[in-house]
Amino acid sequence: MQTQLAPEFQGTPEGSEAEAILRKCVHCGFCTATCPTYQLLGDELDGPRGRIYLIKQVLEGAAPTRSTQLHLDRCLTCRNCESTCPSGVEYGHLVDIGRRIVDEKVPRPAGERALRWALKEGLPSPLFGPAMKMGQAVRGLLPAGLRAKVPAPEAPGALPTREHARKVLLLEGCVQPAMMPGIHGATVRVLDAAGIQALVAREAGCCGAVKFHLNDQAGGLAQMRANIDAWWPFVERGAVEAIVMNASGCGVTVKEYGHLLRHDPQYAEKAARVSQLTRDLSELLPDIAPALQGRLRNIPQGVVAFHPPCTLQHGQKLRGGVEQHLRALGFDLRLPAESHLCCGSAGTYSVLQAALSEQLRTRKLGHLGALAPAVIVSANIGCITHLQAGTDTPVRHWVQVLDEALC
Repeated sequence: MQTQLAPEFQGTPEGSEAEAILRKCVHCGFCTATCPTYQLLGDELDGPRGRIYLIKQVLEGAAPTRSTQLHLDRCLTCRNCESTCPSGVEYGHLVDIGRRIVDEKVPRPAGERALRWALKEGLPSPLFGPAMKMGQAVRGLLPAGLRAKVPAPEAPGALPTREHARKVLLLEGCVQPAMMPGIHGATVRVLDAAGIQALVAREAGCCGAVKFHLNDQAGGLAQMRANIDAWWPFVERGAVEAIVMNASGCGVTVKEYGHLLRHDPQYAEKAARVSQLTRDLSELLPDIAPALQGRLRNIPQGVVAFHPPCTLQHGQKLRGGVEQHLRALGFDLRLPAESHLCCGSAGTYSVLQAALSEQLRTRKLGHLGALAPAVIVSANIGCITHLQAGTDTPVRHWVQVLDEALC
């Protein structure tokens, strides 16, 4: 696909990147077959190919409209289209560029601006934890819609104190410690059982994804730099072998620090090194699973249905690891139909595009429910809380189920 950039984008890093991405697109349309919003709405402009053309028009100088903004907003950024694309189009990077440019040119209504500001400032804020505790304390009194966003309180459990020669850094994240602290506790215990010690850099916080994908890209990049600063002393002295993410949404973002900060002379090299060291927790299963073989005493009876998050299978291109290793450990782990499609969570999407998000969740839970599972497992806090709001079947992180099987 050829494009002639408008003068304002010629010679800029964003313009050059967008032009290179657009050049790969051959307009074949394979991506529409696996785009969740195209499947729901049937509108070409609500699929990757249509959105690519909208972005191309803007880059060539066409004035974007409120309609342009809406079609880009409806994208889940699930990157399913990237898994399908035979040309390797980096659609996720292109839509980030397109959204930022369109938002600069198309003012949003006051209500939308206020909600987006509250999400990007509130979710990574130190006040989110106390606010979540207050919500959990009165959870039974909350309206149904709000109660669905507030999970029942849980404890992280006792953390091991043993030291091991093998050490990794673990990112606690921004919302996960308040919403589901049990994921962190389970991760630390499972790693400890496999002879791996998990360390935490307390100065590290939000991975930057929330602000970046809500078009506060400067704010998101600042959070990324802060995390690199927090981790760098460990990395520089070779104190850890990996930086581990137990939220696949954070994982796909941190793995892209090197790309996102490549033009920053102070952080480019450090960011590339951090991305190189970053691993999703599932990537440690080849080490974890053999160490736990024969030690599991409480494997769930019945089917364990696995929903692989888009950030795991499409963003990080990690497929099959969780299924392979948990089945080898004795879990009756099964994938539902349409396991490649998004559940509708997609970070803040379930708040900003609630109607579409609920349709996707209903579709996903229908396929998961067809397996009659005893428990549903996933690998990302957003997917877990979103799915749990629509079903009475317990929804957990796979590492929590693995941790409980050790008891």
